[in-house]
Amino acid sequence: MPELPEVETVRRGLEPVLVGNSIARVEQRRADLRFPLPRDFARRLAGRRIVSLDRRAKYLLARLDDGEVLVMHLGMTGRLSIDRANGVKLAPGTFVHERTQAPAPHEHIVFHLADGTAIRYSDARRFGSMDLIQADMLPHHALFKGLGVEPLRPEFTPAWLGARLAGKKAPIKTALVDQRLIAGLGNIYACEALYRAKLSPLRLAGTLATKTGKPTPRAEALVKGVQAVLAEAIEAGGSTLRDYAGADGELGRFQHRFKVYGREGKPCPRKGCGGTVCRIVQSGRSTCYCPTCQR
Repeated sequence: MPELPEVETVRRGLEPVLVGNSIARVEQRRADLRFPLPRDFARRLAGRRIVSLDRRAKYLLARLDDGEVLVMHLGMTGRLSIDRANGVKLAPGTFVHERTQAPAPHEHIVFHLADGTAIRYSDARRFGSMDLIQADMLPHHALFKGLGVEPLRPEFTPAWLGARLAGKKAPIKTALVDQRLIAGLGNIYACEALYRAKLSPLRLAGTLATKTGKPTPRAEALVKGVQAVLAEAIEAGGSTLRDYAGADGELGRFQHRFKVYGREGKPCPRKGCGGTVCRIVQSGRSTCYCPTCQR
């Protein structure tokens, strides 16, 4: 599933095309994706101008001029591509494994814009979703009310993290991918951030804080690691993983900078370590780390 950097890459690719433009009409080729589409979905979008395109966790938020927000989640295989009126076709992002091209039967929704551009949504497995929600209801909606802090926002600090990890018995990797704690941080970037912070994914989360909830140096290192790896991944256009594509058709490049993810059995790249990257399973997900330098 696309993580925060991939979704942000898609957002940045779509923003100059969508914002300020209007939706002339919507081709809705089925009644549902992962969930049923809103009632009168196509009619409610027709004629609406897109005021801004934001991101919350792994959701894209197209804010409309009538106060509603088009909420989009790419799921496992969803892709948004740009079909310009002049015939140029673009597709924002991509992933580490071979990409599968979604054939025409899997193109479920097409947004036709006023300038002749078409935004096409394809989803072979239909794990994505779209909804229309009033802007003032977003913080209270079931999709958003339980989400944690945005890791690239100023409020994500060692003090914030320490206060929330104090006393927790769960492994730190499990805590990191809990969307109720940190929104948008997924499996790949949690592994890479822990490597940068030299922290074992098996370390108890509570050890990053004192008994009173103050952050330890480990918490400071982890916050820096999370923010650095996300910022670099966004700059690189995300990671090119199966079925993910950015709006401009460029492949993400961050997978070439992975230190541990997908590198099990290979030497640890940290100078002087001498360890070997291994893979374990935590909460049903692969965790890659170096047991020699990550403690």
